[in-house]
Amino acid sequence: MFQDVQAQGDGGGSAARAAVLDLQARINRDIIGQERVVERIVIALLADGHVLLEGLPGLAKTRAIKSLSKNLESDFSRIQFTPDLLPSDVTGGEILRTDGQFVFRKGPVFGNLVLADEINRAPAKVQSALLEAMEERHVTVAGKRYDLPPLFMVLATQNPIEQEGTYPLPEAQMDRFLMHVRIDYPSDADEVRVLRLVRSEQAPAGAAAAKPPKIPQRAILDARAEIDRVVTKDAVEAYMVALVAATRRPGEFGDKLKAWVAIGASPRGSLALDRCARVNAWLRGRDYATPEDVQAVAHDCLRHRVSLSYEAGADGVTADGVLDEVIRQVAVAA
Repeated sequence: MFQDVQAQGDGGGSAARAAVLDLQARINRDIIGQERVVERIVIALLADGHVLLEGLPGLAKTRAIKSLSKNLESDFSRIQFTPDLLPSDVTGGEILRTDGQFVFRKGPVFGNLVLADEINRAPAKVQSALLEAMEERHVTVAGKRYDLPPLFMVLATQNPIEQEGTYPLPEAQMDRFLMHVRIDYPSDADEVRVLRLVRSEQAPAGAAAAKPPKIPQRAILDARAEIDRVVTKDAVEAYMVALVAATRRPGEFGDKLKAWVAIGASPRGSLALDRCARVNAWLRGRDYATPEDVQAVAHDCLRHRVSLSYEAGADGVTADGVLDEVIRQVAVAA
């Protein structure tokens, strides 16, 4: 399969890049009108990070994740977060066999693609168990360490409108997600296409079309190796750090920002910008990152890392609005 993709790719691109673009195109055929969201999921996959998807019910959050799993060679696990969930329901635990020996039974977190559905419906103890596995890439039970697979990605969803029976993620825990992606309504034209797609899926099955083979994991791992070689020049590094620093010292950029920002982004914000900007450049066929690559991913990498003040809420200002102002004011290094 991987060799087939290489033959189909353009002459100047690598086999890994051709395979990733094919994967992205397949998901876009399943998820109509959410091309930006699909691209963010692919960027996080290539950057070896995790994604928090936030949107109203019915906006294809779960469908997008399932489409990724359907088209990528992977083990898919789904955890439906509920108030009665236990940490061992996520990580697994030891069980007693009939011969009196304890053995470890792996939980769903050991999948390649892990859907944490409505993560804000479980209490903090369960959320912490998942987030620790995300950060450490292993689980420790009864003093023994169990490593997670090399291809491991958590895609968590949360509903922003319901408050009853939810446990919002603390800011320090949200920092563990590489990207926080918000999903909006599709356009009217795209919603017509959604109707037709779902209607065709529900129609009686005729002659089943041959499904294309899944994209191999090797393509993703090779892509990551290529992305590691993407160059980030000193000026671009300085620009990324300047954007993050502006969220920590907003008073240097006017009274408005000073009043709106309570806590700025952590160093994880700079690391996320660097990783995602290089992926963005690689997807576009370049071996170097530019300030435009940084700006393209800045909102998704930083919106969950900036804590707003009471004044911002009173003024109706969002994290995206603050980041718009930061990007407008911070000069691009020459």
